[in-house]
Amino acid sequence: MSQNYRFFNHRECEYYPCHSMKPEEMNCLFCFCPLYCLGRDCGGNYRYTDGGMKDCSECILPHRKENYEYLMEQLAKIAKMG
Repeated sequence: MSQNYRFFNHRECEYYPCHSMKPEEMNCLFCFCPLYCLGRDCGGNYRYTDGGMKDCSECILPHRKENYEYLMEQLAKIAKMG
């Protein structure tokens, strides 16, 4: 069974590539990270700026194809918080 729905690469995006990784490996499906709202518990590589803003510019967790299942598990947790 095909699992193409797990990966989308948007080469026409004006911000592409937005992270330091091989462009052909960048999954744009979760472009705006759905785990941002989890703050320190998101599991990604982030930092907080001096102003207290979460900076995820170095994080590639949502952009790696193999992290699809992790993201879906975390989204289920977020839905239960609702």
